[in-house]
Amino acid sequence: MEQINIRKAELKDLDVLFEFKQALVESERPFDPTLKPGPLYYYNIPELIEAADARVVVAETASKVIGCGYARIVDSKPYLKHQQHANLGFMYVMPEHRGKGVNKLIINALKQWSQQQGITEIRLEVYAVNTAALKAYEKVGFTPHMLTMRLGLEDEKN
Repeated sequence: MEQINIRKAELKDLDVLFEFKQALVESERPFDPTLKPGPLYYYNIPELIEAADARVVVAETASKVIGCGYARIVDSKPYLKHQQHANLGFMYVMPEHRGKGVNKLIINALKQWSQQQGITEIRLEVYAVNTAALKAYEKVGFTPHMLTMRLGLEDEKN
């Protein structure tokens, strides 16, 4: 079995992280008809790597980066029990390494970092029809909480 190491991302990882970012966008396009064509930039990766309120981690095996994810501390709605929570994003594992527990290792590292910051709640967004991602997140303890619904008025034929 491959030894998988999780470590804090560094600016030297930017080339592979930019590749992962575009691969993530392309994997999500079938789930989201509202995405613009062409390259998209969901995240400012260098800013996330250097931010005090965020942690970007990478998974690597044999000195090759094979996955990533981040946790960022954000303010919660004022009516919630917790004042802040960690929001996970940029969760990506190379297709040939999926099913090996890499996602779980990444989430565990982000969970540990969040707890060290005094955070008691972690949230993430996932497309409701992305059953593979839903199963992966449920496998590590996430439960569905809220579903965002949309109606594209430009698509309606009157």
